[in-house]
Amino acid sequence: MTDSDTPASPATGPLAGIRVVDMTSVGMGPYATQILGDMGADVIKVESPDGDVFRHAAPARHPGMGAAFLNLNRNKRFVVLDIKREADLRELKALIAGADVFVSNVRPRSLQRLGLDYESLRPANPRLIYCGAYGYSEAGPYAGQPAFDDIIQARSGMAQFQGANSTEGPQYVNTILADKVAGLTVAYAIPMALYERERSGVGQAIEVPMYETLVSFLAVEQLAGQSFVPPLGGAGYSRVMSRHRKPYRTLDGHLALLPYTTGQWARFFALSGHPELASDPRYADAAGRSANIDTLYATLAEIVATRTTAQWLALLEHEDIPHSEVPAFDALFDDPHLRATGMFFEYDHPSEGRVRAAGIPTRFSRTPGNIRRWPEALE
Repeated sequence: MTDSDTPASPATGPLAGIRVVDMTSVGMGPYATQILGDMGADVIKVESPDGDVFRHAAPARHPGMGAAFLNLNRNKRFVVLDIKREADLRELKALIAGADVFVSNVRPRSLQRLGLDYESLRPANPRLIYCGAYGYSEAGPYAGQPAFDDIIQARSGMAQFQGANSTEGPQYVNTILADKVAGLTVAYAIPMALYERERSGVGQAIEVPMYETLVSFLAVEQLAGQSFVPPLGGAGYSRVMSRHRKPYRTLDGHLALLPYTTGQWARFFALSGHPELASDPRYADAAGRSANIDTLYATLAEIVATRTTAQWLALLEHEDIPHSEVPAFDALFDDPHLRATGMFFEYDHPSEGRVRAAGIPTRFSRTPGNIRRWPEALE
């Protein structure tokens, strides 16, 4: 094991004292285990001699230390093991025997061949929380199929929804959404299991499949008319599916604008010079607006196009109507709110020099998380 076995500062978060053996790679698993590490867990990341493939995602200053890897693997200790070698496999099993949690995104059948399935590991550690995070549940016919973010976005319906208003057809969301949604699910499922273990005294196995997780995530609003039997309409929540739902063009840029309550719509129509629209039967109440959402948003787009962004920001400043300018992500480094909350910070990485990162967004009044160690080069 490298380093860094002694943290630069003690863990302060609510998971301090919990040891996690992390045999995950790419986005989903490392995102989850970084959150656990930020919250105080002692995370031991196990890599093969080739390393996590995300080490090589550009850009990078040095080989094997790409930006995405840096942003997914802080607060971890690192160990390189070739589990095809018997001695390294024994070392991994010994680590798991002394851990609270083992999380892996290796396909279950491969783990079973190595004796790394839950039933094989449980006798040596009955309190083990064992989390398998992979593409598809073992309970269905897709079990064992390879899956990455793009594939799950496509199969779950996300790509269809995202491209519904495009002449080019289905599209991917421009972030690794399935990976991160599943990673967040892993990050909340494991502490739940740890809490239950404190009551029962024994561990258990958890399965977090990306496919089912993203389908459930989408179903919240997109199940829509298909929520009822027989259906009251097709899938797809009309408000978010409107072709006019997007940042609205102003005279010189764009504005995000979402009056939501009846009062907010009435105030917006008044300040924009169209008070008569507040009593229009199509827009006067929530039911009418929902039934006419596409027309409403088209009207909103026409109104917004009559002023500059600065003029709208001045008009809306004290009206309690949700709105925002539409900055490039790079501009967020100077956002006054994010500066005040310390969201972005810089640090001196031992091999990568000066690096910028996003901090911990959640705040605990008594047991706050902290950042204690940085991602390391593969050794």
